[in-house]
Amino acid sequence: MLSSVPQAKTLKFLLDENVKKELLTLLKEEGYDATFKSKGLSNGRLAELSKTERRIFVTNDRDFTGSLASSKEEIFSVVLLRIPQSANPEPLIKSFSKLLKSKTSPEQFKGNLIKLYEDKFEIEPLP
Repeated sequence: MLSSVPQAKTLKFLLDENVKKELLTLLKEEGYDATFKSKGLSNGRLAELSKTERRIFVTNDRDFTGSLASSKEEIFSVVLLRIPQSANPEPLIKSFSKLLKSKTSPEQFKGNLIKLYEDKFEIEPLP
């Protein structure tokens, strides 16, 4: 007999406090292991949690890019949201859903910075 409980998905997410709550709701409804970061955690501690728990860190914070970027030795993966966080979460939800349809395993995220826009995403390796 098949269980009516959906299979847990293999991707795990850690959402920064600056990410819309609707994204957390979407991820949980889709069966992903997703959580918001605890208040007061430093960027270094966030990177450490991402790495040890193999969680994809989702943020609007540019501190995780450029010269301030965590290296692939320090963080598992980063999705940098370049979508305006307006009152309407639909563009964010739509774009993130497209990303999840094209990238389905942790290995496709590991060591990468993914910049997510409304109409596309760009992938580059973390330093």
